[in-house]
Amino acid sequence: MPSELGEDAIADLVAELARLRQEHRDLDAAIDALEVSVAGDQLQIQRLKKRKLVLRDRISYVEDQVTPDIIA
Repeated sequence: MPSELGEDAIADLVAELARLRQEHRDLDAAIDALEVSVAGDQLQIQRLKKRKLVLRDRISYVEDQVTPDIIA
């Protein structure tokens, strides 16, 4: 929970979030480049897409850790 995390822990999570988002964008660009290329390696594209999904899950988890729970 964010209220239980110290400022250093939150700063670490925010930094990790920025890194994960950048890696996600980089994978997007790599996938696009491979799909456009004539000899697009379908296995490599599949692996990159799986990695991208793992990153998306991690991004969601870290966002949940940083964002305070608000009970409506």
